Amino acid sequence: MTGLPDILHITERSLWEEARARGTFEISTRGRTLQEEGFIHCSTEDQLPRVAAFLYGSYDGPDELVVLAVDPARVGVPVRWESAEPGGEEFPHVYGPIPVTAVVDVRPWP
Repeated sequence: MTGLPDILHITERSLWEEARARGTFEISTRGRTLQEEGFIHCSTEDQLPRVAAFLYGSYDGPDELVVLAVDPARVGVPVRWESAEPGGEEFPHVYGPIPVTAVVDVRPWP
């Protein structure tokens, strides 16, 4: 146990399966890669329902959605808590690929 809270990332199951085969997860958010965005968007348990509704509220894809629980102590790259605007709500951002070994749980999103 690291003492650090897990951070969460919602994604399509096929993207997670591709990452497992490759060894790293590199999708920042729906439709954007780590290379395009510069970091991987994550959230806390409390933030996840709003993030899921914003990103996937209209999702009608062939793939089920899954939530990746990431142990920040295992990512090996900076994790910064940042807001989109000064004084706004802060979200965890992972500044590099997430090793699949840092993903400690995968669960379906209802």
